[in-house]
Amino acid sequence: MAYGDSLAAELRVDGKFPVVGSGGVSGSHDRGNFNAPGIVIGRKGSYGSIHWVSSGGFAIDTAYYIDDRLTSANLRWLYYALQAVDLRGVSQDVGVPGLSRESAYEVAVPLPPRIEEQRRIADFLDAETARIDSLIRARSAQIAVIGERLDVLRDSIFEGDDAEVDRIPLMYLTDPYRPIVYGIVQAGPDFPGGVPYVKTGDLKKLCPESLSRTSPEIHQQFRRAAVRPGDLVMAMRASIGAVAMVPPHLPEANLTQGTARIAAADGVSNEWLLHALQTRRVREQCDLRAVGSTFRTLNIWDLRRITLVGASMADQAKSVRDFKVAETAHMNIRDAGERQIRVLAERRQSLITAAVTGQFDVTTASGRNVTD
Repeated sequence: MAYGDSLAAELRVDGKFPVVGSGGVSGSHDRGNFNAPGIVIGRKGSYGSIHWVSSGGFAIDTAYYIDDRLTSANLRWLYYALQAVDLRGVSQDVGVPGLSRESAYEVAVPLPPRIEEQRRIADFLDAETARIDSLIRARSAQIAVIGERLDVLRDSIFEGDDAEVDRIPLMYLTDPYRPIVYGIVQAGPDFPGGVPYVKTGDLKKLCPESLSRTSPEIHQQFRRAAVRPGDLVMAMRASIGAVAMVPPHLPEANLTQGTARIAAADGVSNEWLLHALQTRRVREQCDLRAVGSTFRTLNIWDLRRITLVGASMADQAKSVRDFKVAETAHMNIRDAGERQIRVLAERRQSLITAAVTGQFDVTTASGRNVTD
């Protein structure tokens, strides 16, 4: 395992050689430091990761490389053999976890068979892992389509098909006594036992247990931006328009800068408002109103004037019910797809381990019975 070389981004010259680090390919360069084909192994960051580079390339200093100058084994067989062992389990660096070469050399790997057998094993695994990878890609594509279809259904239910329908500014759908306001608390060192606060990064999955906390004194000082269960929190920076509802088991919390509180008015369902704010038309309005080039921001004045389709309480309740039925069906399909991906990934790993350790004869075996 040879050390990669330092190559700052500003020193790279676009060329035919991929620049490869622990996380994979990150650009190109006009010269390489390992032959084609080669194996790149993560040293820092995604340490223990293993990448096959058929063209040869330039391994940077977060990684090691192996090419035909450094091993007498068939490189493709060695690529699979390295996947059959746990290189991540031998990290030696406590502060910045990484893979030391000396520790990696201590890891027991399958004894290489004759070179002809190595080629047969590599050819077998090329064919069978390609089949499994194809299935994983297909399942991943299905999951992506499910998400897109759910977005279309949300638009249909909460926006309707009538482009001429009357639309209402968001400020008229919110509590006049608790108007839309920016979050005020500044993110800082976590205060154990303090009051939780929500930041932009929490909105993808608002989990109270993972929230940062601020001191009770700061919370009291900026209490006007505090949120209650059922309130909505929207990102005003970074992932502009991302929105989440404060769950019932978060009775007291505040908001950091970069977010805004939205409290539904009487006669407006907070669940209906949550879904209405997630429609593509509303997201487009947020994007069009955002200002700035490097750090785009949506201001409160513009957020208050985002328009939504009005609906009676009865229509709001029906829309929420209809969407929940559709969402449950879609999530069940998505969860099944994700379980299949996990099983396929486990099968792929088991097949590699069994083949390189000689648990079956690849000249007579086939992995198709499990991938078909």
